[in-house]
Amino acid sequence: MKKFIAVLLSLAMILSLAACGSKDETTKAPDTTTKAPETTKAAESTNAPESTQAPAADLSSIKVGFIFLHDPASSTYDNNFYQAALQVQKELGLKDDQFIFKWNVPEGSECQDTAEEMADAGCNIVIADSFGHETYMIEAAKNYPNVQFCHATGTQSRTVNIPNYHNAFASIYEGRYLAGIAAGMKLAELVKAGAAPKVGYVGAFPYAEVVSGYTSFFLGVRSIVPEATMDVIYTGSWFDIALEKEAALKLIGDGCVLLSQHADSEGAPKACEEKGVPDVAYNVSTINIGPNTAIISSKINWAPYYKMVIEAVAKGESFATDWCGTMATGSVELTELNEKVAAPGTKEAIEKAMAELKAGTLKVFDTKNWTKDGQHLTEYLADVQDMGDFKPETNVIIDGAFIESGEQFRSAPYFDIRIDGIDDNK
Repeated sequence: MKKFIAVLLSLAMILSLAACGSKDETTKAPDTTTKAPETTKAAESTNAPESTQAPAADLSSIKVGFIFLHDPASSTYDNNFYQAALQVQKELGLKDDQFIFKWNVPEGSECQDTAEEMADAGCNIVIADSFGHETYMIEAAKNYPNVQFCHATGTQSRTVNIPNYHNAFASIYEGRYLAGIAAGMKLAELVKAGAAPKVGYVGAFPYAEVVSGYTSFFLGVRSIVPEATMDVIYTGSWFDIALEKEAALKLIGDGCVLLSQHADSEGAPKACEEKGVPDVAYNVSTINIGPNTAIISSKINWAPYYKMVIEAVAKGESFATDWCGTMATGSVELTELNEKVAAPGTKEAIEKAMAELKAGTLKVFDTKNWTKDGQHLTEYLADVQDMGDFKPETNVIIDGAFIESGEQFRSAPYFDIRIDGIDDNK
């Protein structure tokens, strides 16, 4: 009898210990305050149900400050950022007082003052949209370590080593390439009618961001019209309606039969409409101001980034120091195709190339498709690690292609090669 009772006691003890162990596993709360995506992924591999569920986001605690270089009412570039903010506000159900917008903030100490004023006003996220804002956003991040400072188009987040300072961009060169295909289809139509295969481009500055954009656009054009050439005029300003229109008119006067741009106003599209010259724009659709000339536009959709940042901060989670959106994240888009202006077959040509880009079988900067001084490059050192010295240090040609902005090296563009067929000394 005693032996039987001892067996029963032993079984009871084993069951009790098992129950305690099970309780510990299922009720242990995961530490989500600083987890990186890799840590979250590891937690998902366990059997505990709680560890597979993301913590609820307390969106009521969120307050975001947006710093714009220009007025979104006049600048297509700033308007693109603004519309993304409104989209995310609606999607997440945020109140008007949770977003603060500051317009016409120069690329100077005014940016730091504005960013710090936003932090003092309770913003736990501050986002600036222009390249020249970076230095001042970095200083603000140093002074407010508990606020997340996010800067679009910047280059220094990987090197300054400030945990609450972030850069973001997107693989817009892919969108530019697709828009170039639309331009190439129209150019082929014009050439068939007797026009010269010459396109023009209005650029703001000779920065890598602009060079990368017009080169990818040009390679898209050349995928349809291999003999195409392109002239580029820099305005020396991100936003100057008069200068952009003047540059566009000069390009048209020099024999360019189709134009595109990387500048922030409607100056170039309006000039094209006045002269009846087909145009591919940037950031927003310009069909409303160029119904007879606008073909399509490429754009970065900033909404996925805004949403990711807001939800991460609301959950107390970390997020990427340097983030690059793609077509897969919904960050690279084309606006509606103007069928009235576009050449027949354009939609199908774009869809085919888009599928190839997504599959990885098409590389925009495949070195077999372009030359520099008559040579196909096999190696190129780029200034990827921005230390402020402008010294190239990283070989970015791998397996026969220039690897442009992305998670492998840096989100902001660094393609700065002047390839054959493009003249930017106008």
